Amino acid sequence: MYQLDIVTIVIIVANLIISFKGFQDYAFKSKYLFNIAGIQRGEQWRFFTSGFLHADQRHLFFNMLTLFFFSHVVVSKLGDLSYLIIYLVSLLAGNLLSYLFHKDEYQYSALGASGAVSGIIYSAILLDPSMRIYFGIPGFVFGIGYLIYSFYGMKRLNDNIGHDAHFGGAVAGILVTLIYNFDLIYTNTLTVAALTATIVVLFVLMKFLKK
Repeated sequence: MYQLDIVTIVIIVANLIISFKGFQDYAFKSKYLFNIAGIQRGEQWRFFTSGFLHADQRHLFFNMLTLFFFSHVVVSKLGDLSYLIIYLVSLLAGNLLSYLFHKDEYQYSALGASGAVSGIIYSAILLDPSMRIYFGIPGFVFGIGYLIYSFYGMKRLNDNIGHDAHFGGAVAGILVTLIYNFDLIYTNTLTVAALTATIVVLFVLMKFLKK
């Protein structure tokens, strides 16, 4: 069931190399993480590069392990290029949502592949609603739990993890997957509705948190 495809290996290796460089070099991490003031100075690369940095080794391990469990479903059903597009679009969508939420908070910083990973999680669940991970845990249960964890992580805002990026990434993962296979709306209607409802409810609650 679990398989490491070449495209997944490339992404995991890129995350490992860049994240460990960031662990050892604070100036490097500061230059490439998601930072509102930096972006508004014209450093647009932060939207992309921050997705390959992580807060610590535990954060990195959790994201890469999760990516391992969900990636093969997407690769096997849509192909390497489509998988890569979903990953990158979800990464950017997650950070764009973070920017919209925090654009007036010039000190706000975040990092992590969470938006991209969310996109892959929700794409995989949409493509294979019956999939199971982690000792038989249903994939959709993990996916919903992942967003709930993000929702509560929003309350902390002191760990530099881009929790709100999870939502943008999840939405992008669903939309891009449906672009590739629109028939899923008819064949997996209940799954599409359940995932969308979860995102909408938590998103609304998150907006209340910001008030």
